[in-house]
Amino acid sequence: MQFIEGIAAKFKQFKPTSWAIDNRTATYIITILISLYGLTKFNTLPKEQFPDIVVPTISINTIYFGNSPKDMENLVTRPIEKQLKGISGAKVKKIQSTSQQDFSLIIVEFDTDVKTEVAKQKVKDAIDKAQSDLPNDLTQQPNVQEFDFSEMPIMYVNISGDYDGMTLKRYADKMQDHFEELTEINRADIVGAPEREIQINVDPYKMQAAKLSFTDISNAINYENRDISGGLVTVGEMKRGLRVKGQFASTFDMRNIVVKNLQGGPIYLRDVAEIVDTVKETESFARLDGKNVVTLNIVKRSGENLIAAAEKIKGLVEEMQAKGEIPPSDKLKVVITGDQSKKTATSFNELINTIIIGFILVLLVLMFFMGVNNAFFVALSVPLSVFVAFLFLPVADFIVGTHVTLNFIVLFALLFGLGIIVDDAIVVIENTHRIYNNGKVKIERAAKEAAGEVFIPVLAGTLTTLAPFFPLLLWKGLIGKFMIYLPTMLILTLAASLIVAFIINPVFAVSFMKPEGKEYESPRKAIFKAGWFWTCIAFGVILNFAGWHGMGNLLLFMPLVGILERFVLRDIIHFFQDRALPILMNKYEALLKWILQGRRPAVALVGLFILFPVSLLLLIARGNKSTFFPSGDPNFVYVYIKMPIGTKTTVTDSVTTVLEKRVQKILANELPTKPDGIVESIITNVAVSANNPRDNNRSTQSNLGRIQVSFLEYEKRHGKSTKPFMDEIRKQMNGIPGASIQVAQEDAGPPTDPPVNIEITGDNFDEISKVAYNLQNHLDTNRIAGVEELKMDIDLQNPEISIVVDREKALREGLSTAQVGMEIRNAVFGKEASKLKDGEDEYKIQIRYADLQRNNITDLMNMRITFRDFNTMAIKQVPLNAVATVDYTNTSGAVKRKNVKRTIQIQSNVTDPSLAGPVNVELAKKIEDFKRKTKLPHDVTIKQTGQGEQEKETQAFLGTALLTALLLIFLILVLQFNGLSKPFIVLTEIFFSIIGVFIGYALTGMTIATIMLGVGIIGLAGIVIKNGILLIEFTDELRHRGYKIKAAAIEAGKIRIIPVMLTALATMLGLFPLAVGLNIDFVSLFQHLNPHIFFGGDSVVFWGPLSWTIIFGLIFSFFLTLIMVPSMYILSERLRRPMIRFYGTKFVALLGFTGPFFFILVGIMFLVKKLQGKKVWMGQLKTATA
Repeated sequence: MQFIEGIAAKFKQFKPTSWAIDNRTATYIITILISLYGLTKFNTLPKEQFPDIVVPTISINTIYFGNSPKDMENLVTRPIEKQLKGISGAKVKKIQSTSQQDFSLIIVEFDTDVKTEVAKQKVKDAIDKAQSDLPNDLTQQPNVQEFDFSEMPIMYVNISGDYDGMTLKRYADKMQDHFEELTEINRADIVGAPEREIQINVDPYKMQAAKLSFTDISNAINYENRDISGGLVTVGEMKRGLRVKGQFASTFDMRNIVVKNLQGGPIYLRDVAEIVDTVKETESFARLDGKNVVTLNIVKRSGENLIAAAEKIKGLVEEMQAKGEIPPSDKLKVVITGDQSKKTATSFNELINTIIIGFILVLLVLMFFMGVNNAFFVALSVPLSVFVAFLFLPVADFIVGTHVTLNFIVLFALLFGLGIIVDDAIVVIENTHRIYNNGKVKIERAAKEAAGEVFIPVLAGTLTTLAPFFPLLLWKGLIGKFMIYLPTMLILTLAASLIVAFIINPVFAVSFMKPEGKEYESPRKAIFKAGWFWTCIAFGVILNFAGWHGMGNLLLFMPLVGILERFVLRDIIHFFQDRALPILMNKYEALLKWILQGRRPAVALVGLFILFPVSLLLLIARGNKSTFFPSGDPNFVYVYIKMPIGTKTTVTDSVTTVLEKRVQKILANELPTKPDGIVESIITNVAVSANNPRDNNRSTQSNLGRIQVSFLEYEKRHGKSTKPFMDEIRKQMNGIPGASIQVAQEDAGPPTDPPVNIEITGDNFDEISKVAYNLQNHLDTNRIAGVEELKMDIDLQNPEISIVVDREKALREGLSTAQVGMEIRNAVFGKEASKLKDGEDEYKIQIRYADLQRNNITDLMNMRITFRDFNTMAIKQVPLNAVATVDYTNTSGAVKRKNVKRTIQIQSNVTDPSLAGPVNVELAKKIEDFKRKTKLPHDVTIKQTGQGEQEKETQAFLGTALLTALLLIFLILVLQFNGLSKPFIVLTEIFFSIIGVFIGYALTGMTIATIMLGVGIIGLAGIVIKNGILLIEFTDELRHRGYKIKAAAIEAGKIRIIPVMLTALATMLGLFPLAVGLNIDFVSLFQHLNPHIFFGGDSVVFWGPLSWTIIFGLIFSFFLTLIMVPSMYILSERLRRPMIRFYGTKFVALLGFTGPFFFILVGIMFLVKKLQGKKVWMGQLKTATA
């Protein structure tokens, strides 16, 4: 007895698995706690559409009124750039700047390894160093801000009604206060609302007659508008505050201000100026469906739940109307548009439903191969692995650099891992089932032995699956920060699946695995006697009557599934397992015996080497379209209007209105008022919130307009495509002189540079301007199909009125250029004298000339500059036209710089995202043609950048990541096999699996998203070799048991075909619903018995290409594993001795590093032996039996 126990104790086992089996109760309690934690975490994690990307990009805004673009460049931009260039201790990737009228913007982009806080501090330190070189009278000191993607509005709250603008503004202010009290909301920006302003419109002739200056008027107002504390006065036993109250309560209080006394005669403010309580000149416009509105742009805090934030905003609006804080909905119309939470919720639900569909498909296929009980053990590893992965979220936060949210990349990572997660569990449970042999071996021993037998190959397989994703963690740049969530969550989830497979799954097997077969099954009708059957029905009926239809129908559904399994699926499963599967295995065994005969393994391998270039040629011949990021039907269409810099807001608005009417005409039958219309809203913004998201300049720009068309969610469009509408809008957006118009859809991924971007760089601005102008004309003359409209990013012909001061005359009169400039500035732009307080609000008191005089050049030139002559101490007046002249010129609207070099960029969108590559290739030819025909100044360079440059950088990184992944996989395999030949067999499998990807795309003609193709191939590298490792490992095991090489290869293939087939099918079926866009609304199915089945959606557009890449590769690699791995194994064993003898070293396997050229070396050996008249000894191959 002791001898038998001793033998039993020595069987191979994995100690943690054995501990879990021996302590099943503790394992179950731990599993329940992990599941509860995981469910809680899943429900409480903030939900977003896109991840909150934190990139170390810092902006510096500086305002200095009264300065031209070139002055801003010299006085502000250059001194700051000089110090930024000298930053040390943090790698600066790029410095870009824009200097325009009164405004300087500098963007500093650091390497993504630099923390944002460090980058911001480095920039602030550089600005401190530059302070000594900056003007002392800056209107606004340099403002340093970090760039954050969460700064994009998540929704627009539009209010309108039969009220004047100031009343609507007051209601908007109330809503703004309430919105900003929410913890999820960062701010609510008001757009399109009038702003109160107190105007002191001075009559220049009366002011000159009274010998007054702007300073006199400003000081008089400022000195009167004061509340001054006088201190404390003791009154009896109390101390009371003493205060002089002089602040204005209204504009009426200003009328009687005495500006100056001349010879005893007071000059009142009302005598020289008109005092008007009005609104500022409109700085922005907002319209909804053609009607003026006041809009609140809602910006949420980084890392907060987008869906929860949107729901709270909507709830607040209803609450304020119910409480009477704002008028009811029949008087004040509040419309929410551009609600990102709808798209987020839709994408979230689509991906969750896709995960459920994939889970069901995986469960079904597992049932056919492993039986119902075993299938459930394996399928449970999916949610359990996710829950265990949630335990490691702090690790994910550390890797990503911010808190992980439940965004659509994280959800896809879980879906991507769905089929891979079950791989480990399939191998463990299938091996347990094989050893258990329907009860012939005790289940405890079977589970322990099964885990011990496969732990090393499964660990190696999991590590090699994870290996390709580790290099992706080093992906830099904006795209890398965006995609890092995918490898992070995959690594954690797959690592968790290993824990589940070897700790939790064996415990399930010990508790629930029973002998299978018809003789062990209970009678079919026994289900009707089962307690759970009638309990589910009873509670289902009760819950339905109580109104909880979802849960009630789910409980009723479970007995139906039980009946389906007993009376339908059971027979099908038995047929498959007893008849179809044995036939399949026998056919496979026969095929394997045939392929391993004689020279056939070598012929098959040579055939694969030939197939690789053939598949590549087929793909090239097919000419598939390609894009950088995947794109589909737009959810939003944007029309960006850019007028010349300096264009008044009202003029930009009038142009935008014309284009808005054209858009409405195109979409006339799809507007919200039409039945079955697919347009949710048309929002127009001018000056504020009108810039392109690619533009880091978020300032108010009066020359910009934007029209945003928002479409309904995909499933509500009744199959209508939105792309034709975008194409038609693009056709109609022309015929506006001086306007640059671009039509685009929302970015599918992170914002990228323009598809077409040509940089002309140099030191001399006039030279690069001339080159840019000539190049643009050359490209316009030789137009390229697919280019929307080539436009420079700055205006070279911006009209300007220059007042040229005759310094000699001015100094003779006692005037300086600064005095002249400030007097003109005060007359035209105005001077803030003080502020009028009304409650918590403050309004500017602005002094300037009356409207007619300040917009008339003749009146301005006739103005008299009043000042005190310090030589005579008398008041002196000098006409401006006596010391200055007017010059009408053109100048640049802005000066842009990149890495301290002046630059002009010629940019354009493309009519179809797939044309970006071909268009840039043609542009390169046209630019070379231009260089040949034009003599460029020696310091001027022309370079193509933009999206194409980003795409090249991404492709270069993915190529490096793939090589790194292969090296990591190779090292793991060498450690496992303690040799070199078998690792090379496995790596060759990766190389050949790409054939499947090429053939798949060549046959289907699908558009290739290059970034998804690259990520898919890298992911595929880890997936396809897992089965190869198991097959080779088991072949070696059989050889150790005494099998001959060929017999071992055949037997290993026969035994491992089921787990190989299962893992491949599980991964493919897990991704299949997303690849085809299959959507089933399970909540609606159980609540309303309506599954809302449809194909398509946003998720399939973005993730479909990646899913198909992996599916194509897996289909081919499945056959590759079962046929070519045994063939290559046989070949490597046959060639080992001859190669060692011929090349004289046992390290001949190192020649495998030559890749496909290794077989040239084999050919050389055969050729030399043939010339010597000798045969290559290939070993004696006899058929052996176990």
